Amino acid sequence: MPTKEWLARYEAVKEKTLSPVDLNEYFEKEEIAGKSLAVMDIGSCTLPTGRVLVRDPLVFLPDRQEPPYLVTAPAGTYRTEVCVIRPDEGGDCARYAAVRLRFTEARPVKFYEALTGTENIEGLKEDEYFGFNVDAGLGCICDEAVRDAFCDFCEAWGEETKDHNLYNHYFQALFEESYAARPEYQREGGDWINWQPPGTEYHLPIFASGFGDGTYPVYWGVDKNGNVCQLVVQFIDISLAYGEDEDEEE
Repeated sequence: MPTKEWLARYEAVKEKTLSPVDLNEYFEKEEIAGKSLAVMDIGSCTLPTGRVLVRDPLVFLPDRQEPPYLVTAPAGTYRTEVCVIRPDEGGDCARYAAVRLRFTEARPVKFYEALTGTENIEGLKEDEYFGFNVDAGLGCICDEAVRDAFCDFCEAWGEETKDHNLYNHYFQALFEESYAARPEYQREGGDWINWQPPGTEYHLPIFASGFGDGTYPVYWGVDKNGNVCQLVVQFIDISLAYGEDEDEEE
C-alpha cells in the first residue's frame, strides 16, 4: 500500500495525470487525423477481484510481486473492445490504438492515469505519464487472481518443458489459430487471443501493442458522478502520430 505521504502528494498532482486527449473519441468517431477507425470486440475479460494489472504478459505478468492499480474496478466479466486504425493504402497494417473495458454505460468525463502507488510523482509535469513497459510487443488486461493463475500455469509449464520458450512453444500456435479464425485487423501470425488459463473459467485478453515495444499509459474513465466506469489502455495518440505538423502547414 502507498504511504500517506505518497497519497498526499498524489492528490496535489492528480490533475496532471489527466489524459491530454478525449479517449471517448477513439470508440465513437469513425476517423481521427485522417485515419479510418473501427472497434473490434475480442471477447471477455474476467475480473474476479477487480484488482487490475495491465502488463506485458510474457515479460512482466509472470511476477507475483507486480502490484495492481490502486483503484479497484467493479468485479465482473466485461467485453474487451479494441480501437483499430484500419490498414491504409500506404501499406501500413492495422494498428491497435487503444483497448477498453466498460464497467457501466456511463460516458467518462475525465480520464485519470492508473497508478500503483509506487511511482515517483515528485515534479510530475502535465505532459508526462508513467505507463507500463512492453518488451515483447504485447499487452493484456489482467485481474490479480487471473495473474496468479497465469503464474501457476507458467511455473507448471516451465517444469514440464525445460529450455522451451513460452511464446514460441505455446502461445504462437494460439495466435496463429486466432488469425485463421478471425483474420480481419490481424497480421499473419495473429495479433490477439482470448486465453483461458487451463483449469479455470477466467478469460485473459492478450493483444498487440500499437507500435510495438515501449511504455504506454493506462487510464481510468470517471463519470460525471465521480465513479469509475471504464479502463482504457492507450497505445497510440492518433492525432499526435498522424496529424499534420503545424510547422509544415505554414
